[in-house]
Amino acid sequence: MNPVKVGICGLGTVGGGTVNVLKRNAEEIARRAGRGIEVVQIATRTPKPQYQTTGITMTDDVFAVASNPEIDIVVELIGGYSVARELVLKAIDNGKHVVTANKALIAVHGNEIFARAREKGVIVAFEAAVAGGIPVIKAIREGLAANRINWLAGIINGTGNFILSEMREKGRTFEDVLTEAQALGYAEADPTFDVEGIDAAHKLTILASIAFGIPLQFDKAYTEGITKLTTADVNYAEALGYRIKHLGVARRTDAGIELRVHPTLIPADRLIANVNGVMNAVMVNGDAAGSTLFYGAGAGIEATASAVVADLVDVVRALTTDPTNRVPHLAFQPDSLSDHPILPITDCESAYYLRIQAKDRPGVLAQVASILSERGINIESIMQKEVEEQDGLVPMILVTHRVAEQRMNDAIAALEALNDVVGNVVRIRVEQLN
Repeated sequence: MNPVKVGICGLGTVGGGTVNVLKRNAEEIARRAGRGIEVVQIATRTPKPQYQTTGITMTDDVFAVASNPEIDIVVELIGGYSVARELVLKAIDNGKHVVTANKALIAVHGNEIFARAREKGVIVAFEAAVAGGIPVIKAIREGLAANRINWLAGIINGTGNFILSEMREKGRTFEDVLTEAQALGYAEADPTFDVEGIDAAHKLTILASIAFGIPLQFDKAYTEGITKLTTADVNYAEALGYRIKHLGVARRTDAGIELRVHPTLIPADRLIANVNGVMNAVMVNGDAAGSTLFYGAGAGIEATASAVVADLVDVVRALTTDPTNRVPHLAFQPDSLSDHPILPITDCESAYYLRIQAKDRPGVLAQVASILSERGINIESIMQKEVEEQDGLVPMILVTHRVAEQRMNDAIAALEALNDVVGNVVRIRVEQLN
């Protein structure tokens, strides 16, 4: 059979890696796909001599690729929202299949894009949008298709994981590690998407839709960053037998779906608590398979390219398949997506770590315990560090049992109202992930 012809839009890290992998492993890939895959056009604003582009037509117009009648599959690797959306929709309208690594595009515009793709009978593949080289989308969508997924939790942003790992292992401050992460290229000059949880929320939105059969609803995901964490919090967590991770959690409940990204204490003996550096991991709990952990490189020139090329192979395999029998984009048939609501964070339940800066005087602990008890919050453990007095306050560390977020919010407001004896209160959620 004739090779399938591909156009790549964007020749950055992932685009260059995709070109290299396709050239280097051309024979192996053709054996898996059943026919060759040939890159015939690349759109890039800047030539990249380090990549193997000899014999490939180059252009600086991404829409020229989407309109090229010779091309069967458009690979979108330009990132962002608006131009990428326009490009993908144009490619679909021209009857081309699409492969993308753009998690922001899928999380925000995926419902529209998938509906258009169904109308045109084409495929939109996006394995590389979540967790780089880890094939977690395929695992949930196909490998765990027999399961009712109960929950999933993931370390799905390598920058945040690198920062927390360095803070724990070397006692460094958040600001110090962030500066190094930027120098190493792990974090952007503006690191907001990484450290505030927005990047992870994009990915979690996609995973939750595939796991639970719900539409993509990024605007309802709760996000909380790691900028307020201190080395003291990391050390206290360690002393209590926990590790702090910037975790994305999606959980099915009777009331609806929890969809949240925030710093989280995880028992130190859990496998996912020992995922360090820039590595990613996703833990999925199904009713039949139990808990499964998927671990690997969440980014990188060829790790993400591996997922892009795997999608290309899947699309090539499906080209001769009746479109109605293809694997659905979000795992469930489009007319079978459920309307389970996404719960506001105030309705979500969790255990909590609290660091309360309080006056070292008799009766303060009793006041704190009374405020928590009045709101039905039970204390699991307490730790005090008298030697670390600062501004007349010492840290009081509490770990609570599970309780609704709204109750905890009320308790923290009441604690902070005791401004004659209590300073600020830092709250981090705790997940056992059994």
